[in-house]
Amino acid sequence: MSQKRDFYEVLGIDKSADEEAIKKAYRILAKKYHPDANPGDKEAEEKFKEASEAYEILSDPKKRSVYDQFGMAAFENGGDPGFGGAGGYSSYGFSGDLNDILEGLFGGGFGGGFGSFFGGGFGGRRGPMRGRDVSAAVTITLEECAKGCEKVLNIRNAGKQESLSVQIPAGMETGQRIRLRGKGEPSPNGGEPGDLILLVEVAEDERYRREGIDIYSTIRIPFTTAVFGGEVVMHTLYGDVSCKVKECTQAGTQVRLKGKGMPIMNRNSYGDQYVTIEIDVPRKVSKKAREKLAEYRKIMEND
Repeated sequence: MSQKRDFYEVLGIDKSADEEAIKKAYRILAKKYHPDANPGDKEAEEKFKEASEAYEILSDPKKRSVYDQFGMAAFENGGDPGFGGAGGYSSYGFSGDLNDILEGLFGGGFGGGFGSFFGGGFGGRRGPMRGRDVSAAVTITLEECAKGCEKVLNIRNAGKQESLSVQIPAGMETGQRIRLRGKGEPSPNGGEPGDLILLVEVAEDERYRREGIDIYSTIRIPFTTAVFGGEVVMHTLYGDVSCKVKECTQAGTQVRLKGKGMPIMNRNSYGDQYVTIEIDVPRKVSKKAREKLAEYRKIMEND
């Protein structure tokens, strides 16, 4: 098995990076190398796997602490960790008994066993081992994120292909995870299966910009509507809404659409949408319109 790169190097961050910096770095790499954006590109697929694997470890404080102390040796025990998921997803888990791995590396110098040192969460030699956790990435649109959605994933697990229906709750952000209990790899000796951990990526939408729970967009309105006011149709993630524009509206005016932002998870409330108005100046003016505009300009100059 080839030597893995340092996970901090993979994400392009310092070892002192905080949770937000880790999430931001992963989001950039996931967007750049996602299989959907690079169909058939094996190199991009490998980089996506590598970034997802790095994020899976560094975004979890407990796993990150282990990695910082012992490196990849704490997570590998011979054998490829595998790779499965819909459209090509990284998989990662703990293989073998961590007590054996670390005692082999450090000669048992810690005393009392590593199971107690890490809270027993990595399995032990006195009972059945838990199956490995498996990670997969799922991409949803901003609209699906706003409303919640159901995704059907084709997961390859233990050599078998399984179709799995997953409910994605509304309001998730890129980098957040969904844990599906018992959907990971089976135990090698009769223990409980591992979990499937879905890493969510929310695709960008050229029509909207998301900032936390709020949505930002723009709308172009005719020059005459800006001057005289009137009804305009504004697009939201939940459908079109009619909004009244005041007369003499200036370019850059921002309209607030209350409750049309992103849902707040586990709460029955929403952010807002802010629509910035741009004025559409005609490219051509008819002779009659030009005459009327000249009259208008003369009136304004004399007022």
